[in-house]
Amino acid sequence: MGKKGGKKHLKRSPAPRLWPIHRKEAVWTVRPKPGAHPISSCIPLTLVVRDMLGFAKTRKEAKTIVSKERVKVDGKVQREELFPIGLMDIVSIPDIKEDYRVLPSGKGLTLHSIEEDEAKFKLCRIENKTVVKGGHTQLNLHDGTNILIPVKDPKKPEEDIYRTLDVLTLGVPNRELLDHIRLNVGNAAMIIGGKNVGKHGKITEIEEKLGQKRRELLVTIKDKDGNIFKTILNYVFIVGKAEPRISLPEVD
Repeated sequence: MGKKGGKKHLKRSPAPRLWPIHRKEAVWTVRPKPGAHPISSCIPLTLVVRDMLGFAKTRKEAKTIVSKERVKVDGKVQREELFPIGLMDIVSIPDIKEDYRVLPSGKGLTLHSIEEDEAKFKLCRIENKTVVKGGHTQLNLHDGTNILIPVKDPKKPEEDIYRTLDVLTLGVPNRELLDHIRLNVGNAAMIIGGKNVGKHGKITEIEEKLGQKRRELLVTIKDKDGNIFKTILNYVFIVGKAEPRISLPEVD
């Protein structure tokens, strides 16, 4: 009889390269529980507390910190030590009044320190959208959540203003829709995949090509120093209109 359910363990060697762990100092590491982000693009909360923030020396200490409700994720207390933390999530430590946004970098995911006011919202990219009962639009976001957009008249196409890869600004923790940022030339964007991951600037061109999938279109991004980066649309995450809506780390 075969085993039911997923694995509960993970060796360090095949663990995602974005995890901030030493590969050869031990055999095993923790495996994040299934959740909003896939294992290939998330970090378990235990590793965030222990290895990235340095608040603990062992997994047991990190587990104790989490279980005592010392950590918030997207404005809500998180008691699960294996909760998956991913792109654009807000990690808060109320005891020391510190807030961090999870951002991509050349070495994987990083915690970028932010001000208290900035911790009151997060950015979510639209990965897909569907029409549900009543003609309303359901937007499927990159963090595994959905948001329902009421539509007065489904027969009016002008009400359908949302496209995949656009970005929504949502309040934390109530998830109130604060803003909608389109994926347009001239908007601020960050690269979240490929060899230029972590770079950010303004979109200067989106090369349309007949017959090519939209997510594979070539995009040109120019940073404030005049450096030019090229990537595909699927690796572009809009972070603002004329200027970034969030604070961003300096590009190396």
